[in-house]
Formats: sequence, structure tokens, C-alpha cells
Amino acid sequence: METQDYELVLPEIDENIEQDEEWLIINYGERQERVKFHDYGAIYNIPGLYEELFYEQLHCKSPTVVCDLLNNTIEEMDNSINDLRVLDFGAGNGMVGDILKSEGCDLLVGVDILPEAKNAALRDRPNIYDNYHVMDFSNLNEVDTNVLEQYNFNTLISVAALGFGDISPIAFLNAYNLIEDDGIVVFNIKNKFLSDDDESGYKDIIDSINDEYISIHHKEEYCHRLSLDGRELYYTAIVCSKIKNVDFEEIVQ
Repeated sequence: METQDYELVLPEIDENIEQDEEWLIINYGERQERVKFHDYGAIYNIPGLYEELFYEQLHCKSPTVVCDLLNNTIEEMDNSINDLRVLDFGAGNGMVGDILKSEGCDLLVGVDILPEAKNAALRDRPNIYDNYHVMDFSNLNEVDTNVLEQYNFNTLISVAALGFGDISPIAFLNAYNLIEDDGIVVFNIKNKFLSDDDESGYKDIIDSINDEYISIHHKEEYCHRLSLDGRELYYTAIVCSKIKNVDFEEIVQ
């Protein structure tokens, strides 16, 4: 992995600012740049910065936790899925894909809305993905849909991508509908998006599809990472089997 000459500086903050409002300073010596944590394009453009910030400094555990849950579920299903064709949704710079590839899967396709994410994945982790597409799943066109359907995905994984406006519930459901019936869907989401105070739409969507469209195998609450002020940020990882495609007229009001 290429590196750039910079120093990552985490500011000291006194109040509990929202997770998507956190920011860092990149010190290049002669100049400094302030970047929000959720300005992923800017972060992906700097080799190694994403890993240094979220995994070394803030101790993010989500890729390992979610991938372990996926593997455990497959083992419990007695290898009923033995030809893993995975859609890595919100793939970013490929950290989850790297884990999946090392553990073995027959097909691994990454998708992200940011071209910077694809560039970072191909730069930092070449040969991980069989293909990587830059697409907006909230507005898939017929050509993109036809391309994706050719993969015959039986597994959907999405790690640290849902909520905060980064991926809409509609985009998530469009990804879900690409997975074969009886396939596995695994994702994580911040606990507040599953609470009665949720304004993102995810709680309503997950409640609506439970039982009729998905069968949940596992739910695990865990510390996703630390915040800038040292608080533990809790997420829930969910592993389920897909029953059938979502009927948007029934689900989305």
C-alpha cells in the first residue's frame, strides 16, 4: 500500500457530538486539512488513512464481528450454502472483502456509490474482488440491474454502511432483492436506527420485512468503535435468511 507523508490529528472535544459530525485534522506540515469522518471520498483518497483512523485509533471491530457471524451461521446451516456468491454492499476500500476472500467464497462483487471507494479498493487490495461497480442503488437503472442479476448472488453483506443518510432504506431493499431466495443477508446498523427514536426509516423497514420476508438467525449487540471522546458506539449485527423479494407497494409507504 502506498503512503503519503502526513500526520493524523484527532481533536479534543468536550461535548457529545453526533457520530456523523466527528472530524479529524490531516497535518501535511506546510498545511492542514480538516475532514469529517463521513467524508469518505476524501479519506479513501489518502492511502492508509481509513485504516489508521477507524481501526488503529478508534478500534473498529465491525468487519470481524459481522464476518464471524456470517461464517458461524453458514456452519450452523450445515453448509446448505456451499457456493458463496457475495454482494458486498457499500464495500468501501475493501476491508470486508479482504476478510471474505481470505475465508473463501466463490464470487465476490463490491458495490459502492463513491468512485473514490472503488479506486481505493483496487489500489490497496487488488485481486480481492471479481468485480467492483460504482452504482447508486437508490436509483438503479435497467442496465445496472441486468448486470447485477447475472451474478446470481446468494449472500448480501453490508458493514458500517447503513444509516446516517449514506445508504437509504430503498437502496438497501434494492440490494436485498438481488439475492436469491433462501440466501443469507447480514448487516450491521447503529442501535439508534433500531430504536423508537429512529428517523432514518430503517427501524420501520426492518420491522416490516421481519417474518414475512426474512427469517432472523442471529442478532448481536457490540461496540462498533470508540467515538472521539472515548464513548463506546454500539451497533447491532443481524444475520437472516431471505424468504422472498420485497413487494415495495406493501413495504414502502
